[in-house]
Amino acid sequence: MNIVSIIFPLLFLVLLGYLLTNRKFFTETQIAGISKFTFYVSIPAFLFLNMLAAPLSQSLNIHALLAFYVPVLILYGLGFGLNRLFAPESLRTTRASGVFALGASYSNTVLVGLPIIIAALGQDMLGKVFMIITFHSALLFALTFILAAKGQAQGFSWRQFGRSMCLNPVVLSILLGLLANAVGLVLPQQLQAGLKLLAQPALACALFVLGANLSFYRIGNDWRMALLASLLKLLLLPALVYLCGHGVFALPADSVAMLVLLSASPLGVNAYLIATQLQSHQGTLATCVVLSTLLSVLSFSFWLWLLL
Repeated sequence: MNIVSIIFPLLFLVLLGYLLTNRKFFTETQIAGISKFTFYVSIPAFLFLNMLAAPLSQSLNIHALLAFYVPVLILYGLGFGLNRLFAPESLRTTRASGVFALGASYSNTVLVGLPIIIAALGQDMLGKVFMIITFHSALLFALTFILAAKGQAQGFSWRQFGRSMCLNPVVLSILLGLLANAVGLVLPQQLQAGLKLLAQPALACALFVLGANLSFYRIGNDWRMALLASLLKLLLLPALVYLCGHGVFALPADSVAMLVLLSASPLGVNAYLIATQLQSHQGTLATCVVLSTLLSVLSFSFWLWLLL
């Protein structure tokens, strides 16, 4: 019953977004507007305020970073190798293998991981969560772009990549909150109240938009590779994180639970956008977004049952 009480409100918002959009109550243009408000205004305000209030001395843990990112990199390498072996001949290139590896290891930490962790473990874990996800997109996107640029004349531009990461609203809001926290910045009461109002609908909007966006994707002919990526992402990655956090670094139970739930999150939509940009495995990752989101209900149920 406790697991149902954690998952149902979140699933309700996702299903509501999907059904209202699928039934044309909201158009794709309207959802794009809600999505823009969510990701460029509400979520950054939420992340900034929580990072500003986070106890930094208790949040930064090198062992927790290693327990999360070592398995992520292992899964990335495994996904790269499996694509070389099992993908159609035309998709066994270094570029396509990097994109598939991204699909097998990249987690939807903000839209799905955060709400699950808050519901299961409480707001006190947010500082630790933000310390983990700060490097998430930068690391995996950099790896994918470097592999895609291998053998090309223009190569990989660190300047362009760094600029795009620093201007990413999620990364920027966390970094600004971290900096403000480090220097002891105290916001004027009126400004803080305004930001809190903006932050209140962040997670609800994020889940609603996630469900709405699922109505735009379809499970197509690439379902076999998408299923493989989804199983790697939802089964193997959290298992490796659990073994690493619990068995190798002996982290506290709440930290292990936080890391496992982050890693058990489905594939993030941003990975599909990278696939589209690199013109590789677009159908696979679009299908994986849908499949992994649906299957994550079972994955989260199992890990919540095991960890709580």
